[in-house]
Amino acid sequence: MIHKRGPLFWLQLGFTLFVCAFLIVPVILSILAGVTNNYFTGISSGFTLRWVVEVWTGYSDTIFLSLWIAIVCLACTLVLGVPAAYVLAKRQTALTRAIEELMVMPVAIPGLATALALIVAYGGLSGFRTSWAFILVGHVLFTLPFMVRSVLAVLSAIDLQTLEEGAASLGAGFWTRFFTVVLPNCRTGILAGALMVVTLSVGEFNMTWLLHTPLTKTLPVGLADAYASLRLEVGSAYTLVFFLMIVPLLIALQWFSRPRSRAHAKPESEG
Repeated sequence: MIHKRGPLFWLQLGFTLFVCAFLIVPVILSILAGVTNNYFTGISSGFTLRWVVEVWTGYSDTIFLSLWIAIVCLACTLVLGVPAAYVLAKRQTALTRAIEELMVMPVAIPGLATALALIVAYGGLSGFRTSWAFILVGHVLFTLPFMVRSVLAVLSAIDLQTLEEGAASLGAGFWTRFFTVVLPNCRTGILAGALMVVTLSVGEFNMTWLLHTPLTKTLPVGLADAYASLRLEVGSAYTLVFFLMIVPLLIALQWFSRPRSRAHAKPESEG
């Protein structure tokens, strides 16, 4: 029996398509502007990769710096965030809940305020202030709560105490339990947190705008400079380069975050 779709279905479908178009069309137009000879003339002026080459020639250092900071930021949040989430999941007390809420403060506070606080506290350290590590500290502060919350959500959903007690009864020490029981069971949370950390670090602008120096421009800062001081085609080409870099990264992280399907059992032989 064929179920007939009513007016409500078509209304919901139309609204969904409208929202998708509202979000996607500006991105498509921006990308097209980066591969046309003249934005004001439009597609009729012809396609070219000249602006993309110009962006890569003049701003490739900002792209590699953003990737490097994002990778190091991910490493820092893994080393700090996963053990922190483990402790918070193991000890559900008023103190740990207060610590958990305090860790979210960098997300609630505007990035400009956090950047200003870092400049006031550590701006006097000239070597540190002018290095990419200064930006890294801000990114770690901003992204660490996302890693902790993602891992904590998974650890809170499983019976962690029973799993550890079972491993301990078989003679597993603390580190063995942590690496062979805890980490595999919170793998999905770690990968989800990694997805957010990398994407947020690569695209973070507000905090980085105050923390950067002329020698430590990241990709979003370079993108803002391209739109502000160069031709619109160059800025749009910069957006295209950004998408070409971030989309495969998102797809890869999404693929790694999928649970692996078990091998199908072999069919029983007929007796």
